[in-house]
Amino acid sequence: MSRRALRRLRGEQRGQEPLGPDALQFVLPDDDDAEEEGPKQGSGGRRPGGAGKEGVRVNNRFELINIEDLEDDLVVNGERSDCALPDSVSSGNKGRAQRGNPEAKQDEDEAKAGFPEQENGLEDIDRILERIEDSSGFSHPGPPPLNSRKHVLYVEHRHLNPDTELKRYFGARAVLGEQRPRQRQRVYPKCTWLTTPKSTWPRYSKPGLSMRLLESKKGLSFFAFEHNEEYQQAQHKFLVAVESMEPNNIVVLLQTSPYHVDSLLQLSDACRFQEDQEMARDLIERALYSMECAFHPLFSLTSGTCRLDYRRPENRSFYLALYKQMSFLEKRGCPRTALEYCKLILSLEPDEDPLCMLLLIDHLALRARNYEYLIHLFQEWEAHRNLSQLPNFAFSVPLAYFLLSQQTDLPEHELTSARQQASLLIQQALTMFPGALMPLLECCSVRPDATVANHRFFGPDAEISQPPALSQLVSLYLGRSHFLWKDPTTMSWLEENVRAVLQAVDAGDPAVEACENRRKVLYQRAPRNIHRHVILSEIKEAVAALPSDVTTQSVMGFDPLPPLDTIYSYVRPERLSPVSHGNTIALFFRSLLPNYTTEERLEEGVAGGPNRNQGLIRLMLALRDMMANFHFNDLEVPREDNPEGEGDWD
Repeated sequence: MSRRALRRLRGEQRGQEPLGPDALQFVLPDDDDAEEEGPKQGSGGRRPGGAGKEGVRVNNRFELINIEDLEDDLVVNGERSDCALPDSVSSGNKGRAQRGNPEAKQDEDEAKAGFPEQENGLEDIDRILERIEDSSGFSHPGPPPLNSRKHVLYVEHRHLNPDTELKRYFGARAVLGEQRPRQRQRVYPKCTWLTTPKSTWPRYSKPGLSMRLLESKKGLSFFAFEHNEEYQQAQHKFLVAVESMEPNNIVVLLQTSPYHVDSLLQLSDACRFQEDQEMARDLIERALYSMECAFHPLFSLTSGTCRLDYRRPENRSFYLALYKQMSFLEKRGCPRTALEYCKLILSLEPDEDPLCMLLLIDHLALRARNYEYLIHLFQEWEAHRNLSQLPNFAFSVPLAYFLLSQQTDLPEHELTSARQQASLLIQQALTMFPGALMPLLECCSVRPDATVANHRFFGPDAEISQPPALSQLVSLYLGRSHFLWKDPTTMSWLEENVRAVLQAVDAGDPAVEACENRRKVLYQRAPRNIHRHVILSEIKEAVAALPSDVTTQSVMGFDPLPPLDTIYSYVRPERLSPVSHGNTIALFFRSLLPNYTTEERLEEGVAGGPNRNQGLIRLMLALRDMMANFHFNDLEVPREDNPEGEGDWD
């Protein structure tokens, strides 16, 4: 660990450290303090007089002027303190003093033992702070205390870095490779949590993006991104480039504005469609870096008390960038890091949940094998969010209980309780969503028993009779998480509970009819945020189940299905087009030449300005090019290939 990091952890400030080991420290022992505190050590660093003495430290270099007077005062209770000026100050040999001082070596060894370095030479600051808190009894400053509802959305900084998860799987050497020798010579840019700036990126300059604090109430802070005039101009150019349906126009815009967020998001989608995953991920990371550099000083990623209103277009880019980065992390094999990003997105607006992250967080928790978190989230939010009415939670939570009961490192009574709870919840899920069983078995390539397949409750009628909105939710869950059920042990457990449900149905359990009535009432139509989530998920089965009024809309990758109550801070200037002027000739040639535009702009209301003349000139040039490319066949040459074509038309 570097000396600078160790000094910060101990609470020292620059300019207050000693010149050498114990060079400027003087201890005035006090019997009362010694009896009360004993061998306690202050937060300012180690003491030169041994571990059993306490005194007053003098770190101000200017006190050397009166050092003779200070030495005369170092006699307490008739004894002279052992903490006089060390020999290293008089001789000036710092290295010899360190080698000849066994106590300094002992303290140094204790410091190394208390702060062990990791294999890659970097320190886990969170663990060090926790160790300091446990040893000293004082808590370090952190985020404000959260109630039970917000605590499940608390984000940990160290889990936002995918390298942390990859090192746990493959080791630091496999992840870092040749990075360690080059890091010492590299000039580090601004420190960020979401991404690590790369040397291949363009030089960062403020693109005109900022964040301001709107208000603070009830322990929550509401923020909003803002665009200055320069960024607004770039945003207008970006919208024109998107309308042209040509990705090269976005590339040209990024050459002048390399950190324009929406351009980076849109170009990332274009690269992903062309199967250039590396470039697509790099563009998303650059967009996140641009937005993180614009954070307000009070905006916190981890506290769970900061809010961003999705109705503001400036804020949506941050949501979408986080979502796309989360998708890349999941495909990269980092489900734990993706889960932390999912919690971050959900914490920005948990009540509205504009990207409907509740349809995804259970899947990431199961993939990361964080079963305790999923169960804790379900227990905390079930009372006020009715998570059991979502098919993904109805099936994922009992699966988490069952997988937890398969672990051998838990006490026997906890394993039995988890198994019983899993069976109870999966039976409730099968009773509430019977139409999900047969598609689940089909996705897992499992042939159901004839008794189950031919039963009226789980048969084909169960899937057909469920509302379209419910079918969409079931398709989304199965398309994403069906492989989690393929384990033979899980299938055997599922089979046992299916038979138990059939027995309850045949016995006329009133819960069956209650669930049927609830299905007819609750799932009439899916809200807009679920449709937005389905579009972003790109799961074929769920996208195919979207209603026609959604599929007929033009969906843009940088802003899919914007809210109907959007809050605009600035309006795009109106663009004058040939259609608006009723120019029939220009409209005709535009239909022949889609790339042709007259670019008519009437300045100051003058009807016959120079721009109109330039537009007519361009129109004539386009007409000449079109006529020059026409090739007429010789009508006098008889056509032998179509003998029946001769004669008059009817």
